[in-house]
Amino acid sequence: MIREKRSRLKKIKRFFVGLLIFALVVAAAALVVIKVFTVEQVEVEGNELYPDSQIESWVLNDKYSSNTLYVYFKYKLFPVQSVPFIDTMEVSLSSPQTVHIQVYEKGMIGYIYMPTMGQNVYFDKDGFVVETSSNTIEGVPEVTGLTCQDATLYEKLELDQKGALKTLLTVTQTLKKYDLEPDGIDYGEQGQITVHYGGIIVKLGDTEELTEKVVRLQKIMPNLEGLSGTLHLEDWTEDTTDITFRIDEAAAEPEASPEVEPEESSEGEPEDAPETEPETPQEAERPNPQEAQPEMPQEGEPEAPQEDEPTAQE
Repeated sequence: MIREKRSRLKKIKRFFVGLLIFALVVAAAALVVIKVFTVEQVEVEGNELYPDSQIESWVLNDKYSSNTLYVYFKYKLFPVQSVPFIDTMEVSLSSPQTVHIQVYEKGMIGYIYMPTMGQNVYFDKDGFVVETSSNTIEGVPEVTGLTCQDATLYEKLELDQKGALKTLLTVTQTLKKYDLEPDGIDYGEQGQITVHYGGIIVKLGDTEELTEKVVRLQKIMPNLEGLSGTLHLEDWTEDTTDITFRIDEAAAEPEASPEVEPEESSEGEPEDAPETEPETPQEAERPNPQEAQPEMPQEGEPEAPQEDEPTAQE
């Protein structure tokens, strides 16, 4: 009986000792997690539409988000909240104190305003609707001249103009390839494309030989910086290589007039100039009678042949 009691006491003692050791290990681990895995730095990558601080506030959005392990396992189990114009966000740890957020934004290449919805319909390179919003995103061109009755998120954009979507996607992707994303795109009659870059209007025409036109546009655009006018590429072909640029006179005249007026007022000579200018033509008219003086010797010219005639008789 005594031995049995002693063995039971030993087992109970061992249990409590083991429990104590386990508790100490857990406490030590918790202390390490709390003290070591604290958020000291947040790295955000892949974002263009939203600033780093905005992305950080969406991910670290509760009172426990000061711990990196908590943040990591939280977004391993649950996705990041849905954010307009962002496809997904992946959260990882670069170090025990650093949270890394990889942002994948929706690839938008243009948008169409739909009056029936009162919103902008953004579409991707394949023509699928990726977002509908009343906000306007800088760097995404607006497409005018096209109409659409309805738009469903993540479904293909259905335009009223037959074949217009294919043309539109060809133009937008080609311009993006050569880093020539415009401010706006206008789809005209018979698929005639016009793109806008600030004060520069570029008429590309149809999509025939579009790549060659865009290549030339890429070379020409640096020379048009600061100008305003229309660049005509719609009639360009390999045989007809003429490219014309017509300056917008309405925009050019206001710039030229202020330069001329201060020069005339500052010199104070415009009043003298008109007085000297009429004098010069008068002086130019006075030599006319002098030019008439040589006509006098013409009267003596008949005398010369009279002298020659007797010599001929001799």
